[in-house]
Amino acid sequence: MSASKTVLITGASVGIGRATAKLFAERGWNVAATMRRPEESDLAFVSDRIRLYSLDVTDQSSVDIAVARVIADFGAIDVVVNNAGYGLMGPFEAQTDAQIRRQFETNLFGIMNVTRALLPHMRARKQGRIVNVGSAGGRMTLPLYSAYCATKWALDGFSEALWLELRHHNIKVKIIEPGMVKTEFFERRELATKPELTAYDSFVEAVAPNLRAWEETGAEPEVVARSIWRASTSFWPRLRYQPNAKFAVWPRGWIPGHLYVRVIRRLFNAW
Repeated sequence: MSASKTVLITGASVGIGRATAKLFAERGWNVAATMRRPEESDLAFVSDRIRLYSLDVTDQSSVDIAVARVIADFGAIDVVVNNAGYGLMGPFEAQTDAQIRRQFETNLFGIMNVTRALLPHMRARKQGRIVNVGSAGGRMTLPLYSAYCATKWALDGFSEALWLELRHHNIKVKIIEPGMVKTEFFERRELATKPELTAYDSFVEAVAPNLRAWEETGAEPEVVARSIWRASTSFWPRLRYQPNAKFAVWPRGWIPGHLYVRVIRRLFNAW
Protein backbone atom coordinates (compact mmCIF):
# COMPACT_ATOMS: atom_id res chain seq x y z
CA MET A 1 0.00 0.00 0.00
CA SER A 2 1.18 3.51 -0.81
CA ALA A 3 2.28 5.78 2.04
CA SER A 4 -0.19 8.37 0.73
CA LYS A 5 -3.22 6.26 1.62
CA THR A 6 -5.69 7.86 4.03
CA VAL A 7 -7.99 6.24 6.58
CA LEU A 8 -10.83 7.95 8.43
CA ILE A 9 -11.62 6.38 11.81
CA THR A 10 -14.66 7.22 13.92
CA GLY A 11 -14.61 6.88 17.69
CA ALA A 12 -10.82 7.18 17.71
CA SER A 13 -10.41 8.70 21.17
CA VAL A 14 -10.07 5.44 23.13
CA GLY A 15 -9.94 1.66 22.88
CA ILE A 16 -10.11 0.00 19.47
CA GLY A 17 -10.31 3.29 17.59
CA ARG A 18 -7.21 4.73 19.25
CA ALA A 19 -5.22 1.50 18.76
CA THR A 20 -6.25 1.45 15.08
CA ALA A 21 -5.20 5.06 14.54
CA LYS A 22 -1.77 4.36 16.02
CA LEU A 23 -1.28 1.20 13.95
CA PHE A 24 -2.14 2.84 10.63
CA ALA A 25 0.11 5.81 11.40
CA GLU A 26 2.98 3.48 12.29
CA ARG A 27 2.54 1.76 8.92
CA GLY A 28 2.75 4.95 6.92
CA TRP A 29 -0.88 5.94 6.41
CA ASN A 30 -2.42 9.35 6.86
CA VAL A 31 -4.94 9.06 9.69
CA ALA A 32 -8.03 11.22 10.13
CA ALA A 33 -8.94 10.37 13.73
CA THR A 34 -12.47 11.59 14.43
CA MET A 35 -14.23 11.95 17.76
CA ARG A 36 -16.82 14.15 19.41
CA ARG A 37 -14.31 16.11 21.54
CA PRO A 38 -10.90 16.19 19.84
CA GLU A 39 -9.76 19.00 22.13
CA GLU A 40 -9.63 16.47 24.98
CA SER A 41 -7.42 13.96 23.12
CA ASP A 42 -3.63 13.68 23.01
CA LEU A 43 -3.71 11.34 20.00
CA ALA A 44 -2.33 13.97 17.62
CA PHE A 45 0.91 13.99 19.63
CA VAL A 46 1.44 10.27 18.99
CA SER A 47 2.35 10.77 15.33
CA ASP A 48 2.59 13.62 12.84
CA ARG A 49 0.54 11.44 10.49
CA ILE A 50 -2.53 11.73 12.73
CA ARG A 51 -4.90 14.66 12.51
CA LEU A 52 -7.93 15.07 14.75
CA TYR A 53 -11.39 16.06 13.56
CA SER A 54 -14.65 16.74 15.38
CA LEU A 55 -17.35 14.32 14.26
CA ASP A 56 -20.59 13.20 15.89
CA VAL A 57 -21.90 10.18 13.99
CA THR A 58 -25.47 10.92 15.10
CA ASP A 59 -25.40 14.36 13.41
CA GLN A 60 -25.38 14.17 9.58
CA SER A 61 -24.24 17.80 9.30
CA SER A 62 -21.27 17.08 11.58
CA VAL A 63 -20.42 14.00 9.50
CA ASP A 64 -20.62 15.89 6.19
CA ILE A 65 -18.42 18.73 7.44
CA ALA A 66 -15.77 16.36 8.82
CA VAL A 67 -15.67 14.26 5.64
CA ALA A 68 -15.29 17.39 3.48
CA ARG A 69 -12.45 18.65 5.68
CA VAL A 70 -10.59 15.35 5.55
CA ILE A 71 -10.86 15.19 1.75
CA ALA A 72 -9.67 18.82 1.52
CA ASP A 73 -6.68 18.08 3.77
CA PHE A 74 -5.59 14.73 2.29
CA GLY A 75 -7.10 14.75 -1.19
CA ALA A 76 -8.94 11.45 -0.78
CA ILE A 77 -10.23 8.90 1.72
CA ASP A 78 -9.26 5.32 0.86
CA VAL A 79 -10.71 3.52 3.89
CA VAL A 80 -13.32 4.40 6.49
CA VAL A 81 -13.34 2.50 9.77
CA ASN A 82 -16.78 2.86 11.34
CA ASN A 83 -15.84 2.21 14.94
CA ALA A 84 -17.86 4.67 17.05
CA GLY A 85 -20.32 3.02 19.41
CA TYR A 86 -21.31 2.35 22.98
CA GLY A 87 -23.16 -0.22 25.04
CA LEU A 88 -26.51 -0.02 26.80
CA MET A 89 -26.79 -2.62 29.54
CA GLY A 90 -29.70 -3.67 31.70
CA PRO A 91 -33.05 -5.47 31.50
CA PHE A 92 -35.02 -4.44 28.43
CA GLU A 93 -38.00 -3.49 30.62
CA ALA A 94 -35.78 -0.93 32.37
CA GLN A 95 -34.56 0.65 29.13
CA THR A 96 -36.29 3.87 28.15
CA ASP A 97 -37.31 4.73 24.61
CA ALA A 98 -34.69 7.50 24.58
CA GLN A 99 -31.94 5.09 25.65
CA ILE A 100 -32.86 2.53 23.00
CA ARG A 101 -33.02 5.18 20.29
CA ARG A 102 -29.63 6.54 21.33
CA GLN A 103 -28.23 3.01 21.11
CA PHE A 104 -29.48 2.63 17.54
CA GLU A 105 -28.56 6.20 16.55
CA THR A 106 -24.94 5.57 17.55
CA ASN A 107 -24.30 1.92 16.71
CA LEU A 108 -26.34 1.60 13.52
CA PHE A 109 -27.67 4.86 12.10
CA GLY A 110 -24.35 6.60 12.86
CA ILE A 111 -22.53 4.09 10.67
CA MET A 112 -25.14 4.63 7.96
CA ASN A 113 -24.63 8.41 8.23
CA VAL A 114 -20.87 8.14 7.72
CA THR A 115 -21.22 5.58 4.94
CA ARG A 116 -23.79 7.72 3.13
CA ALA A 117 -21.44 10.73 3.28
CA LEU A 118 -18.50 8.80 1.83
CA LEU A 119 -20.14 6.74 -0.91
CA PRO A 120 -20.27 9.53 -3.55
CA HIS A 121 -16.55 10.17 -3.01
CA MET A 122 -15.64 6.49 -3.26
CA ARG A 123 -17.87 5.91 -6.30
CA ALA A 124 -16.28 8.87 -8.09
CA ARG A 125 -12.84 7.36 -7.45
CA LYS A 126 -14.08 3.84 -8.31
CA GLN A 127 -12.41 2.46 -5.21
CA GLY A 128 -12.63 2.39 -1.42
CA ARG A 129 -13.16 0.23 1.62
CA ILE A 130 -15.77 0.43 4.33
CA VAL A 131 -14.77 -1.42 7.50
CA ASN A 132 -17.58 -1.66 10.04
CA VAL A 133 -16.66 -2.59 13.60
CA GLY A 134 -19.45 -4.80 14.87
CA SER A 135 -19.27 -7.39 17.60
CA ALA A 136 -19.54 -11.08 18.31
CA GLY A 137 -22.78 -9.79 19.82
CA GLY A 138 -23.99 -9.50 16.23
CA ARG A 139 -23.68 -13.26 15.76
CA MET A 140 -24.71 -14.38 19.24
CA THR A 141 -26.60 -12.74 22.12
CA LEU A 142 -25.71 -11.71 25.64
CA PRO A 143 -28.06 -11.38 28.61
CA LEU A 144 -28.77 -7.77 29.61
CA TYR A 145 -27.61 -6.51 26.20
CA SER A 146 -30.84 -6.82 24.20
CA ALA A 147 -30.72 -3.39 22.51
CA TYR A 148 -26.95 -3.53 22.01
CA CYS A 149 -27.13 -6.97 20.37
CA ALA A 150 -30.05 -5.78 18.25
CA THR A 151 -27.89 -3.00 16.79
CA LYS A 152 -25.01 -5.37 16.09
CA TRP A 153 -27.23 -7.97 14.40
CA ALA A 154 -28.70 -5.18 12.27
CA LEU A 155 -25.19 -3.94 11.43
CA ASP A 156 -24.19 -7.43 10.32
CA GLY A 157 -27.13 -7.58 7.91
CA PHE A 158 -26.54 -4.04 6.66
CA SER A 159 -22.86 -4.76 6.01
CA GLU A 160 -23.53 -7.98 4.10
CA ALA A 161 -26.17 -6.36 1.88
CA LEU A 162 -23.88 -3.39 1.24
CA TRP A 163 -21.07 -5.82 0.39
CA LEU A 164 -23.24 -7.20 -2.40
CA GLU A 165 -24.45 -3.92 -3.88
CA LEU A 166 -21.13 -2.03 -3.90
CA ARG A 167 -18.91 -4.68 -5.48
CA HIS A 168 -19.53 -3.42 -9.03
CA HIS A 169 -18.31 0.03 -7.91
CA ASN A 170 -15.05 -1.55 -6.66
CA ILE A 171 -15.94 -0.57 -3.10
CA LYS A 172 -15.23 -3.37 -0.64
CA VAL A 173 -17.15 -3.81 2.61
CA LYS A 174 -15.78 -5.63 5.65
CA ILE A 175 -17.19 -6.27 9.11
CA ILE A 176 -15.11 -6.85 12.23
CA GLU A 177 -16.85 -8.97 14.89
CA PRO A 178 -14.52 -9.16 17.89
CA GLY A 179 -15.16 -11.11 21.05
CA MET A 180 -14.53 -9.47 24.41
CA VAL A 181 -11.85 -6.76 24.33
CA LYS A 182 -10.12 -5.05 27.24
CA THR A 183 -11.32 -1.48 26.78
CA GLU A 184 -13.20 1.13 28.81
CA PHE A 185 -16.46 -0.47 27.63
CA PHE A 186 -17.81 -1.33 31.09
CA GLU A 187 -16.83 2.04 32.52
CA ARG A 188 -18.38 3.94 29.59
CA ARG A 189 -21.51 1.84 29.06
CA GLU A 190 -24.91 3.12 30.11
CA LEU A 191 -26.79 1.13 32.74
CA ALA A 192 -30.58 1.08 32.43
CA THR A 193 -32.37 0.99 35.79
CA LYS A 194 -35.77 1.80 37.25
CA PRO A 195 -35.90 2.16 41.05
CA GLU A 196 -39.42 0.73 41.19
CA LEU A 197 -38.52 -2.25 38.98
CA THR A 198 -36.99 -4.92 41.26
CA ALA A 199 -38.12 -8.09 39.47
CA TYR A 200 -34.76 -8.44 37.67
CA ASP A 201 -32.45 -7.63 40.58
CA SER A 202 -31.42 -11.19 41.38
CA PHE A 203 -30.84 -11.96 37.68
CA VAL A 204 -28.63 -8.88 37.23
CA GLU A 205 -26.68 -9.71 40.39
CA ALA A 206 -26.01 -13.22 39.08
CA VAL A 207 -25.12 -12.28 35.49
CA ALA A 208 -23.21 -8.98 35.72
CA PRO A 209 -20.11 -10.37 37.52
CA ASN A 210 -19.77 -13.07 34.86
CA LEU A 211 -19.99 -10.53 32.07
CA ARG A 212 -17.30 -8.46 33.78
CA ALA A 213 -15.09 -11.50 34.33
CA TRP A 214 -15.39 -12.39 30.64
CA GLU A 215 -14.34 -8.87 29.68
CA GLU A 216 -11.28 -9.06 31.91
CA THR A 217 -10.05 -12.10 29.99
CA GLY A 218 -10.56 -10.32 26.66
CA ALA A 219 -8.02 -9.42 24.01
CA GLU A 220 -6.11 -6.16 23.91
CA PRO A 221 -7.46 -3.50 21.50
CA GLU A 222 -4.33 -3.94 19.38
CA VAL A 223 -5.53 -7.45 18.43
CA VAL A 224 -8.67 -5.98 16.88
CA ALA A 225 -6.66 -3.16 15.29
CA ARG A 226 -4.56 -5.74 13.45
CA SER A 227 -7.73 -7.38 12.09
CA ILE A 228 -8.93 -3.97 10.94
CA TRP A 229 -5.59 -3.47 9.19
CA ARG A 230 -5.93 -6.80 7.39
CA ALA A 231 -9.51 -6.00 6.39
CA SER A 232 -8.36 -2.62 5.06
CA THR A 233 -5.38 -3.85 3.05
CA SER A 234 -5.83 -7.52 2.13
CA PHE A 235 -6.88 -8.45 -1.39
CA TRP A 236 -8.65 -11.58 -0.12
CA PRO A 237 -12.44 -11.32 -0.80
CA ARG A 238 -13.45 -11.92 2.80
CA LEU A 239 -16.41 -10.24 4.50
CA ARG A 240 -16.13 -11.11 8.22
CA TYR A 241 -13.17 -10.97 10.60
CA GLN A 242 -13.71 -12.31 14.12
CA PRO A 243 -10.71 -11.63 16.38
CA ASN A 244 -10.95 -13.38 19.74
CA ALA A 245 -14.44 -14.62 18.88
CA LYS A 246 -13.88 -18.11 17.47
CA PHE A 247 -15.13 -20.05 20.47
CA ALA A 248 -18.05 -17.67 21.03
CA VAL A 249 -19.38 -17.59 17.46
CA TRP A 250 -18.37 -20.77 15.65
CA PRO A 251 -20.30 -23.26 17.86
CA ARG A 252 -23.56 -21.58 16.84
CA GLY A 253 -23.31 -23.16 13.41
CA TRP A 254 -22.41 -26.59 14.72
CA ILE A 255 -24.69 -27.40 17.65
CA PRO A 256 -28.51 -27.27 17.95
CA GLY A 257 -29.95 -23.91 18.92
CA HIS A 258 -31.41 -25.02 22.23
CA LEU A 259 -28.04 -26.45 23.31
CA TYR A 260 -26.23 -23.28 22.28
CA VAL A 261 -28.61 -21.23 24.42
CA ARG A 262 -27.90 -23.49 27.39
CA VAL A 263 -24.17 -22.95 26.89
CA ILE A 264 -24.67 -19.18 26.99
CA ARG A 265 -26.90 -19.43 30.06
CA ARG A 266 -24.33 -21.54 31.88
CA LEU A 267 -21.43 -19.29 30.80
CA PHE A 268 -23.05 -16.20 32.31
CA ASN A 269 -25.09 -17.84 35.08
CA ALA A 270 -28.24 -16.62 33.31
CA TRP A 271 -30.71 -19.09 34.84
